[in-house]
Amino acid sequence: MNDLLSLSIKELETLLAELGAKPFAARQLRSWLIKGVPFEDMTNLPKDLRSRLRQLHGEGYARIVEKHTAPDGTIKYLLSLPAGGLVECVVMEYHHGRTLCVSTQLGCAMRCAFCASGREGLVRNLTPGEMCSQLIAAQEGGSISNVVLMGSGEPLDNLDNVLAFVRMLQADFGIGIRHISLSTCGLVPGIKKLADAGLPMTLCISLHSAIDEKRRAIMPVARA
Repeated sequence: MNDLLSLSIKELETLLAELGAKPFAARQLRSWLIKGVPFEDMTNLPKDLRSRLRQLHGEGYARIVEKHTAPDGTIKYLLSLPAGGLVECVVMEYHHGRTLCVSTQLGCAMRCAFCASGREGLVRNLTPGEMCSQLIAAQEGGSISNVVLMGSGEPLDNLDNVLAFVRMLQADFGIGIRHISLSTCGLVPGIKKLADAGLPMTLCISLHSAIDEKRRAIMPVARA
């Protein structure tokens, strides 16, 4: 699908115009994409357009490879991404709804001593569409009411894509900004940029030790 999920309505309009479709088809396509619907089932789009989209972009949603459910109802998914790589996301059941923990990178450049994600370093950033794919996959068990950016990767090290994803959560899935949290190991420039973005989500700082000497020993970012 060549990451169609990452494209804005305007970008979809441009893409579809090149295929001879009218501008309104962009919103129709978008409404199907965010539900994880395959091209052949997008029934309000012309059959020849669906066929052309499939030829050009393939069926590119993330695929569930493994699913593990804990006794308390927590569900961990291992997803295969169309562009390559495996990513995890986790759904947690609470009395107030279902919370999804989203990964923002494959690997991580922060190399915190206690975290498995950073052992091999950063592989690549995830796109907004790949983050969205985690939500689409997780909704197979019911709607998601809260999102926490606390999975693999450092969100502030991929901030532009993360902010685009957060805007998608609001516009496409109706998840309010007060129901979105971001956890960082403490990238100060990213925190400042986030503060200027006009998206007042909950910000969590991962300390792991209140003693600075210990924190510097286990978290390289604290030595920067």
